[in-house]
Amino acid sequence: MIGNISAVVLAKNNEATIQKTLQSLREFEDVVVYDNGSTDKTMEIAKQFSNVNLVQGEFKGFGWSKNRAAGFAKNDWILIIDSDEVIDDTLKKTLQQKKLDAHTVYILNFRAFYKNIEVKHCGWNNQKIKRLYNRTVTKYNDNDVHEDIITEGLHTEILDGNVLHYSYQSIEQFINKANTYSTLFAKNNAGKKYSSPAKAFFNGAYSFIKTYFFKQGFRDGYVGLVIAYSHMVTNFYKYIKLYELNKEQKNKKPGRH
Repeated sequence: MIGNISAVVLAKNNEATIQKTLQSLREFEDVVVYDNGSTDKTMEIAKQFSNVNLVQGEFKGFGWSKNRAAGFAKNDWILIIDSDEVIDDTLKKTLQQKKLDAHTVYILNFRAFYKNIEVKHCGWNNQKIKRLYNRTVTKYNDNDVHEDIITEGLHTEILDGNVLHYSYQSIEQFINKANTYSTLFAKNNAGKKYSSPAKAFFNGAYSFIKTYFFKQGFRDGYVGLVIAYSHMVTNFYKYIKLYELNKEQKNKKPGRH
């Protein structure tokens, strides 16, 4: 058993994947599932695992919510695992044997999947992401999206093993995430970043070209096309929504009618 690390899982309507996630965390004595409004069987599934502490709470962006969820953990070492991710046996063995340094933030290697198809290109393969930290020393920043563990003045180290990321189970999920992330981006950057219809168009077009051609998404077949198109749509909506919000803020300034 892994008794010195708490696994913290944010969840909302993840009945299709959370069972595999929690099965991969059975060796952890303390697993916090922080649910923010599931209406499917996510919470029912979580309750089947004796090592899970199920907490229901608010979602105020990914950074804030991960810090909030970590507050319910029994241990100071926090491993953040999403409810569509599975840690492999090599990583579990590493975590059981590793002598952790409180002033080091640990990085995990990710293998990505669409349904059960491994995505080997598109920039999705072998991503290195900071996920294990000591909460007495650091935490996540408060970004709504693209949240990250603060590492200023700290060391980082990559651990052996993999996290298997089953990020999308349907085309509909691509569409929903594009809408959610673009809205959060626009709200986070309204009045701070410039945007225009032209910037939205060219940013979206470049994202498709970069993902499908430069990052060789075409080698992943139809899945690569879906991912590249999704990146294009997300980036287009990020900047067009930002453009609209900036216009609204400008029109609300005193003296404008």
